[in-house]
Amino acid sequence: MANETKKPAPCLRREVDEQGIATLTLDCPGPVNTLSDALNAEMDRLISEIEADPKVRAIVLVSGKKDSFLAGADLEMLSRVKTAAEGAALSRGGKALLARIERSSRPWVAAVHGACLGGGCEVILACRYRIATDEKPTQIGLPEIQLGLLPGAGGTQRLPRRIGIQAALDIILAGKSVNARKALSLGLVDELVPAAILASVARRRAAELAAGTLQAGEGGRPKLRAVRKPNALARLALEETPVGRRVLFREAEKQLLRKTRGNYPAPRKALAAIRTGYEKGIEAGYEAESQGFGELTVSPEAKQLVGIFFAQQALKKDPGVDDPAVRPLPVGRVAMLGGGLMGGGIAYVTIQNAGLSIRLKDKDDSGVGRGLAYVRGILDEQVQKKRRTRAQADATFSRLTGTTGYDGMKGVDLFIEAVFEDLELKRRVVREVEAFCKESAIFASNTSSLPIARIAEASRRPEQVVGMHYFSPVHKMPLLEVIRQAKTSDATVATAVAVGKKQGKTVIVVRDGVGFYTSRTLAPYMGEAGFLLEEGASVEAIDQALVQFGFPVGPLQLLDEVGIDLAGHVAKIMLEAYGARMTPPPGFDRLAKEGRAGRKNKKGFYLYDGKKKKQVDETVYDGMPGGRKRKPMDPEAIAERLALQMANEAALCLQEGILRSPRDGDIGAVFGLGFPPFRGGPFRWMDAAGVAQIVRKLEGWQAKLGARFAPAPLLVDMAKQGKRFHGA
Repeated sequence: MANETKKPAPCLRREVDEQGIATLTLDCPGPVNTLSDALNAEMDRLISEIEADPKVRAIVLVSGKKDSFLAGADLEMLSRVKTAAEGAALSRGGKALLARIERSSRPWVAAVHGACLGGGCEVILACRYRIATDEKPTQIGLPEIQLGLLPGAGGTQRLPRRIGIQAALDIILAGKSVNARKALSLGLVDELVPAAILASVARRRAAELAAGTLQAGEGGRPKLRAVRKPNALARLALEETPVGRRVLFREAEKQLLRKTRGNYPAPRKALAAIRTGYEKGIEAGYEAESQGFGELTVSPEAKQLVGIFFAQQALKKDPGVDDPAVRPLPVGRVAMLGGGLMGGGIAYVTIQNAGLSIRLKDKDDSGVGRGLAYVRGILDEQVQKKRRTRAQADATFSRLTGTTGYDGMKGVDLFIEAVFEDLELKRRVVREVEAFCKESAIFASNTSSLPIARIAEASRRPEQVVGMHYFSPVHKMPLLEVIRQAKTSDATVATAVAVGKKQGKTVIVVRDGVGFYTSRTLAPYMGEAGFLLEEGASVEAIDQALVQFGFPVGPLQLLDEVGIDLAGHVAKIMLEAYGARMTPPPGFDRLAKEGRAGRKNKKGFYLYDGKKKKQVDETVYDGMPGGRKRKPMDPEAIAERLALQMANEAALCLQEGILRSPRDGDIGAVFGLGFPPFRGGPFRWMDAAGVAQIVRKLEGWQAKLGARFAPAPLLVDMAKQGKRFHGA
């Protein structure tokens, strides 16, 4: 019939072999398997059918996807939850389903290859036995905390009982995943096998479990593991006595408060659920988990964090250009010009994540040596932490070579320069490269402030000149800002975006302009910190106010890390481009003249004398109004002034077309500048406060402190019309 409702495609396939082993293959429509209403209903029905079938002796759960087992809950399903009661009911339903697996008279064996996260991890915890592949795609964990949620299908109770409380806290409270070898060492999985034999070994183990022969461990077969106890005495003292558990939970709570500053409710509720399960029994723990899950599902923090997740997923599919017909050019070889920390970091993510060969050039042997040593150091650290083998590290490093000239670069597809922030130097490098490189080669500048168009003026092929702005340290910071100038071709942009994604970056594309988006919005934020210093605020008060607001570090500590001298250089460029509203505070120029460069010369806002405790260098106040006698200031007012400066500049960037969308502005600020993720980025933050309220606050500060707080015309117009940046 024409109006007949179409049934959803099935997510599970069932086959039963002659030994009575049922294989359930997870294969939901779409690229990955996720826990959804449809899958839950289908699983519930199949469990009933299996329990009623006398031929079935055991069940193996596998995935039909290439590199994905079960990637967690369907977030679209969670976004439909409107009340805490609905969220709690959803959690209880998931627990009831997994309880059927856990209590089944037929043993369940999970055969895991690929991502097994969130609800996927909770499913395998309910199984009798777990086998995983010892391959890179296999990652197992509970990342719900990163979305402002907690494991809602029993994970807070089953994981600590499986691997121990401390090990479980490390995974749950940080939202971590672990590779297969780590999962085995923790006791999270029972056995590792190559992918080629995963299904066959899983069926064999299922038959052995059904026959009752596996537990004895005869004939070399693996024995069902109890929880691993790498430090039995410590565990006995801390985890297996009521007094020890109280100490453990109390210390965990203190660490959480230090880390989150009370801004993230999910870790607290997860910890409370785990603790309840041990102090009042597992059923009480399950219920505490469901209640916490329901409350978190509708919390503002979860809404913002899930919004960031959806934005990231959308950016993964975004080629960076509007024309869907444009395809990135093939890139097989890359050259890195500049062997400093940025150059070394870019080289590392290129050889490690992108798997591409790269030629690193610096002006002399010592510069090349430093770049190579930096990359080698990152790889050595990973070997020491057992994240890779020595053979894997050596194979990765073999893709990197060094040179002081342009030899061996004629076949390079992409040149990335990270030389000193000087326009004429960068132009000279462009001319040198184009004198010998192939016609199709792309030139990318890793500049933080200089307009790409000014650099491209030196090029004979400006359509192949683009900006690729990385953030330090490159191997840890997730953002890449790709900058297109007026003449950059779509193919060049798409190629830069594709390479950035291969390097493991979250990529946004912005239009050219002084400071682009991130450096431009950071400038007034940093500048406002300087004005507060001049008004008498202390370094500690400013930094602590912004950390409490949710930034990972305060603005003055960040200035020390970036370099006060470099920040002063960029500030002059910003002033020249944008006029009086970017006027830097007078104190910054004085600090630069005193030779304060920050951490790199151990002379900045803080002391760098080897002491663990961070301590302000009191001499930094000499020459400022009030000297070393600082005034108390309201931390909320401090944080508001700096956040408003960043958000207002972000609105100007959107108004001028520097940003393609508010989504990109939020992602750029969160992953490039450390804007608090639970606030969703500057545009979502303004939506939450109300654009009209943001305008009123800006106008209030403008009346007190001057034109630098004048609200962006876009904000004024939106306030009048009652508009938002995201949604209706």
